[in-house]
Amino acid sequence: MNIFDEPKIDCHNHLFDPARFPYHPDAPYAPSGQEIATLEQFSEVMDTYGVRQALLVGPNSGYHTDNRCLLHALAVGQGRFRGIAVVERDIPIDRLAALKEQGVVGVAFNPALYGIEHMDTAEANFGKLAELGMFAQIQVCEDQLLHLHGLLERNPVRVLVDHCGRPDVSAGVQQAGFQALLKLARSGRASVKLSGMQKFAAAEDLHGQSYAYVHALINAFGPDACVWGSDWPFIRQRSRVDYGPLLKLAERLMPDPHLRRKIMWDTPRRLFGFA
Repeated sequence: MNIFDEPKIDCHNHLFDPARFPYHPDAPYAPSGQEIATLEQFSEVMDTYGVRQALLVGPNSGYHTDNRCLLHALAVGQGRFRGIAVVERDIPIDRLAALKEQGVVGVAFNPALYGIEHMDTAEANFGKLAELGMFAQIQVCEDQLLHLHGLLERNPVRVLVDHCGRPDVSAGVQQAGFQALLKLARSGRASVKLSGMQKFAAAEDLHGQSYAYVHALINAFGPDACVWGSDWPFIRQRSRVDYGPLLKLAERLMPDPHLRRKIMWDTPRRLFGFA
């Protein structure tokens, strides 16, 4: 059985459907053209490549704190999807609980896009997420995680780190930010997405430049705290990215089919409550 036939859950992807769900006026970027990504299009991609379920990530681009497109997909997906939402900094806990009832398992925080200052008011939401057993999904880049050490240490929230922590590949696995991510594994409440290699590695050498980071994460977190994601539909990319080659990349990075099944199926089913 090859990777296209194996059961898989894609744990990082986005929907953009401005015809049905107009973009938020405060969104930092408005995807267009080939970046448009409807539920119907993504469902077809999933069916083509044998992806059975998906964790949909509400994007800052396009929708900001408007989660209608995400919630629509969760409602009509009949259990095929779980979601990560983008919310206001002062969202009441009852609204978070209502999102959880609709299939949202966590909230996205994005200092990689907005800067580390974006996390200054995150603590109140961390407490609410911890109380509800939800995830704080965090996208950092380079050494940003160093500045979040105290915040993550004093809050018992479940943490989900995007895109391998988006390291600086020129600095090696010993760089301080990546080492901080590896140490986060010791908390026992953190997980990491083996995703977004195209965000930090060169398009012509995704395997060569991401291999050391992916395997350091698998060794530190273990397959019970690692999941895989595509980042479909690949917005703001400078060169073309296709879904199939990313699956083949995952197969090369994880040639053991038992390890792949754990990371791409068993672990996300357990973490995110897929039936």
